[in-house]
Amino acid sequence: MTGLPKIVCNNIWKIFGPHPERTLETMDRTMSRSEVQDQTGHVVAVKDVSFQVELGECFVVMGLSGSGKSTLVRCLSRLIEPTSGEVLIDGQDVTKMGRSDLLDLRRRKMAMVFQHFGLFPHRKVIDNISYGLEVRGINKAERTAKAMEVLELVGLSGWDQHYPRELSGGMQQRVGLARAMAVDPEILIFDEPFSALDPLIRREMQDELISLQSKLKKTMVFITHDFLEAIKMGDHIAIMKDGEISQIGTAEEIVANPANKYVREFTEDVPRYKVLSAGKVMRPASDAAFKTGEQVNSHAKIETLIDRVADSDTALAVVNNAGKVVGEIDRSIILHAMKSKS
Repeated sequence: MTGLPKIVCNNIWKIFGPHPERTLETMDRTMSRSEVQDQTGHVVAVKDVSFQVELGECFVVMGLSGSGKSTLVRCLSRLIEPTSGEVLIDGQDVTKMGRSDLLDLRRRKMAMVFQHFGLFPHRKVIDNISYGLEVRGINKAERTAKAMEVLELVGLSGWDQHYPRELSGGMQQRVGLARAMAVDPEILIFDEPFSALDPLIRREMQDELISLQSKLKKTMVFITHDFLEAIKMGDHIAIMKDGEISQIGTAEEIVANPANKYVREFTEDVPRYKVLSAGKVMRPASDAAFKTGEQVNSHAKIETLIDRVADSDTALAVVNNAGKVVGEIDRSIILHAMKSKS
């Protein structure tokens, strides 16, 4: 199964109401969410959603409240049962798993981190972190050793004997993250994990998770309503509205080419130079570009090139991964990108 995407969702529907399967079978699938609700009394929470997540990437599901993002992600582990569609993890269809296999998936392969930390107030930090291992039947010495190892990884050494109430919000979220990581899951699912935190602590936790991901290379699904958080965290982003996916792409693809007005509104306040690469804004290469020794990779973000062109009128040659000159970029192009929001 080498080379398979880690997660594949095909045509996922989730309808809430007394007769979801019958409603899905008989309704006009082109109707809007409000039309379905008016005609049938059922709510279409997720509407015919398909996507895939590659091994080791962070896939962000983004949308406003009520967009269906949390419902969709809960369908991955069947915390919410999809009405229709399939969820493949390593090629196995989760929707067809029996109770035992599903429990094993949740205990061993997948872990969740929530906005509200869900810590046990009567348990010390070390016991909160080792809880998943305790459920697996791991002996106390082994699970404590693993919990201490993960505690150090999230920067909480020395706090093992404290209770959650003695920790700040950011520290409690680190404990929640450590608890998820202690079971060494292949997939980590984050449901708006930092949205309850103060902005400064939130940025610190984002940076911490990015740093951890660079070491651990877990497959992550990350839910947020904040587009700036989405572009910071995500390798790919799916933007949802009314249960449907409006667009899937990298941050650069979405900012450069928003699919519709809804997506465009999210991208309006994003500084383009933080997202776009040299290859997106370059102009055709002049003869001088082929002769200059100054080169930059086409994937380099404009933000990283500002200092290199600030005091120079000379263009940089833009090269692809094979080292071939594909264009050029200079101060005027970068200044234009910095002034432009969208």
